Amino acid sequence: MSNEITITGGNFESEVLQSSMPVLIDFWASWCVPCKMISPLIGELAEEYAGRLKVGKVNVDEENELAGQHGIVSIPTIVLYKDGAIVGHKVGGAPKHEIEALFKDLL
Repeated sequence: MSNEITITGGNFESEVLQSSMPVLIDFWASWCVPCKMISPLIGELAEEYAGRLKVGKVNVDEENELAGQHGIVSIPTIVLYKDGAIVGHKVGGAPKHEIEALFKDLL
């Protein structure tokens, strides 16, 4: 069972802005090859940091308004929230340790 949650415009406030723990969001699309490459890494992080880090995914094709609000022009883009504010982001594919470096100091 996956610990990743689907983030939508409807649950963004409750799942991200009001979260008591940091939230890592993966903006992706099904046709994006680099997105497919990092997806297993995102899943591993969701499992490894369950209870300390919330991991969500935003399908930019289904949630284009939410992607637009975040200024997403290239995918994959990873955005890190803490206490309702963006505290980090990374554009493009990356190895697991680089994604982990975005949030490790916040836990």
